[in-house]
Amino acid sequence: MAEMDKSEKITVNIGLVDLGQIDLLVDEGFYANRTDFIRSAIRRQLDSRAAAVDDSAARRTLTLGTLHLGRRDLEQLRETGSTTEIRVLGLATLADDVTPELALATISTVEVLGAFRAPPAVKAALRPRIV
Repeated sequence: MAEMDKSEKITVNIGLVDLGQIDLLVDEGFYANRTDFIRSAIRRQLDSRAAAVDDSAARRTLTLGTLHLGRRDLEQLRETGSTTEIRVLGLATLADDVTPELALATISTVEVLGAFRAPPAVKAALRPRIV
């Protein structure tokens, strides 16, 4: 998966004085650009709270990173009469060959902290099961 596919664009409103301070640091060469500053600040905050993230993810039984399920994975679940809960901190994807019917038959819950990518019809069918 391309690196761009593993990121999500967000919008942040920031005060003008704070923005000016960021621009000053960029102008002085501390950061390549505003995005570099913001990513650096986010990483520092996440690093400072890493233990809390790990504890919460374990308590909530979240998969850390990425989870990809395709038609074959879900068909195997259906054949055994099993279902799955998608619980991810990161990126969860369902392949383009997954049908809404197959998803409904095999996925009981979707909880994703990050991004959930699936065909539009599958996302629509699972909407009531998304936490």
